[in-house]
Amino acid sequence: MLLRQLEYLVALARERHFARAAAACHVSQPSLSAAVRRLEHELHVPIVRRGRRYEGLTPEGEVVLAWAHRILAERDALRQELSTLRDGLTGTLRLGVVPTALPAATLLTTPFCDRHPHVRVSVESLSSADITQGLTAFELDVAMTYLDDDTLRQVRRFPLYEERYVLLTPVEGPLAQVARARWAQAAALPLCLLNPRMRNRRIMDACFAADGATAEPAIETDSVAGLYAHLPGGRWSSVISHAWLHLFGVPEGMRVVPLEGPAHGPRVGLVVANGEPRPVLADAFLTVGREAGVRGALDELLHTYLSAADVG
Repeated sequence: MLLRQLEYLVALARERHFARAAAACHVSQPSLSAAVRRLEHELHVPIVRRGRRYEGLTPEGEVVLAWAHRILAERDALRQELSTLRDGLTGTLRLGVVPTALPAATLLTTPFCDRHPHVRVSVESLSSADITQGLTAFELDVAMTYLDDDTLRQVRRFPLYEERYVLLTPVEGPLAQVARARWAQAAALPLCLLNPRMRNRRIMDACFAADGATAEPAIETDSVAGLYAHLPGGRWSSVISHAWLHLFGVPEGMRVVPLEGPAHGPRVGLVVANGEPRPVLADAFLTVGREAGVRGALDELLHTYLSAADVG
């Protein structure tokens, strides 16, 4: 068995088409097909369901594919470790981040790049399900996500911070001058929120429900940037995670108001596939995560904005 054969199989499973897989591997289609057949012969199992076109993998093929991902990941980890011994840390760290944690990701990626200037960081905004798939298939080195996500399996968790929720509302709005607002009061405002497909929105909906209210926003969006784009102008209010203040701050003409409710929301942190040895780049990123003090930095930032609102 050659590693190249495993690379061809992984490409075929990803592309679901012999010609596209061959192009991705920079070989001819007959060469790729022959390599997969040799792999079947060597392992004495059928791997690919063949018809007039690619029809997927057999149950045995799915098992071989899982091992192929694992073997190739170990190969890459070996190369990284040897490269580190020779030249220092190099390569590309593959980081998956749920969209609502992206504003806080720079608290890790920037110090990581400062510490390891020869490493590139590839950041992908991914759903929780895509993060789980990426870790399982060894397509991600590290992910930043909600740690209580039930879809996460066979991972190690490293907490970073707990989400806190505050109301952003126009300075001329009915709740701008209150010391604290209830979730039910916020629900009565003209709202812009993330859409219900986003886990953050579902968490907030539970908070609204706990106060006997249902949020019916006039505007829903699938990104934090899209949400913030609607806030200037004095018409819309929103409930946000305090981590978003790190990147977007408080728009002009808006005020931050604390919300009554749990002192801490769900935990956000780093996760890596459960296995040893961990890739060198993943270990280096976890080290930065442990030393970055993300929780304290975000809490201090929130305190600064709330103090400014009190003064105003």
